[in-house]
Amino acid sequence: MAMNLYVDDLRDCPEGYTVARNYEDAIKLLESHEIHILSLDHDLGEDENYNLLPTGYDIVKYICEHGLRANKIYMHTDNSVGRENMYKTLLGAQRRGFIDDDIEIYHYSITINKYTSSN
Repeated sequence: MAMNLYVDDLRDCPEGYTVARNYEDAIKLLESHEIHILSLDHDLGEDENYNLLPTGYDIVKYICEHGLRANKIYMHTDNSVGRENMYKTLLGAQRRGFIDDDIEIYHYSITINKYTSSN
């Protein structure tokens, strides 16, 4: 059975989704499971030296380079530049045949962005 994957370092995981809090966990799940819905955040946090950790855009590039798939891909990020980069990269990869042409790619969120605790 296909899983729904929610990639986000801070937001609450919506009901019916499995959460990946970082790039590494997301890639492991994408490689080992059939994914129905993939919902991506762009910014996935910083390390202890305030360097950006790999982002949702890095996940998108990995998907395109390795021909991975989800039936539907949504972007729930608040980062408008990151959203645009992820969206256009996925569409371009689809046009060029790097990812399946039947993947549905959406420029918006399917879930409500929610936080239960503040940092």
